[in-house]
Amino acid sequence: MFRMLKHHLHPGFFLLFIWLCHLMEHQKVQAGNCWLQQGKNGRCQVLYMPGMSREECCRSGRLGTSWTEEDVPNSTLFRWMIFNGGAPNCIPCKETCDNVDCGPGKRCKMNRRSKPRCVCAPDCSNITWKGPVCGSDGKTYKDECALLKAKCKGHPDLDVQYQGKCKKTCRDVLCPGSSTCVVDQTNNAYCVTCNRICPELTSPEQYLCGNDGIMYASACHLRRATCLLGRSIGVAYEGKCIKAKSCEDIQCSTGKKCLWDARMSRGRCSLCDETCPESRTDEAVCASDNTTYSSECAMKQAACSMGVLLEVKHSGSCNSITEDQEEDEEDEDSDYMAYVHISSILDG
Repeated sequence: MFRMLKHHLHPGFFLLFIWLCHLMEHQKVQAGNCWLQQGKNGRCQVLYMPGMSREECCRSGRLGTSWTEEDVPNSTLFRWMIFNGGAPNCIPCKETCDNVDCGPGKRCKMNRRSKPRCVCAPDCSNITWKGPVCGSDGKTYKDECALLKAKCKGHPDLDVQYQGKCKKTCRDVLCPGSSTCVVDQTNNAYCVTCNRICPELTSPEQYLCGNDGIMYASACHLRRATCLLGRSIGVAYEGKCIKAKSCEDIQCSTGKKCLWDARMSRGRCSLCDETCPESRTDEAVCASDNTTYSSECAMKQAACSMGVLLEVKHSGSCNSITEDQEEDEEDEDSDYMAYVHISSILDG
């Protein structure tokens, strides 16, 4: 075949044809699969693109990107990913920290297995407040730098609420900007942004009965009342408030169950399908029935099974009150008692 082409083609075209054949053969050998990461088992995981050369795959410089040389059928790729924990013969694009861009708040570091890894290293040079801060997750961090590290490690929505330790009352809480302090059902203080302007014209479909027994024209009106009052009100059920004698008089929306508040003689629709994770020893709570539960979630499950409303009196066992809790109770004002967590205002 090559002899026939040599007689009919110009020598320059013949050389070009030979070069193209060599290039195509070279590309075929180099074609492989590009992966987004190499697992701890050494195999390539999370397929990015099949039929790529290593040069194309590693062009982005992203740490974790890896390449396999084998150009295998889709059935083999599927078997590797589902049953084998990834593809064998995994070649990482980056073997050192040279020219690795980990993005803001992170830096490249070689781990104990001599592999380059991006670790959290936020820039804390501009932080002026050196004391503890209260995070938006309700936890106290020793300083803002520690909070930024926690944010980097998988909590992208985590922010500083206010300076100082997380408090059990809105007293002495200085919220930044125009945000307002609100207390949740466990008497934890949160800083929230209040929308004080609500539409005046609403339809009956928007009516909500609050946990305080007051009817609100819409969710916006309830949130506004929460901010003005300084404590979470929460939604008892949808629609106008009625004079119910028991939970049988209250119709809850799909997925919710009515729990009866014997103290206030009112019903409240609550979600009752929550699955509780394994509780830690420091998550125990003392409920309004003077019973200690392993966690707030376990308390809610008990409330749902009994059909009665239970609230957190304080954290820890009912038989022991810490010095901090005694201090909080002395400082507590009845105007700051709360019934429902601020994050559950619209969830019941």
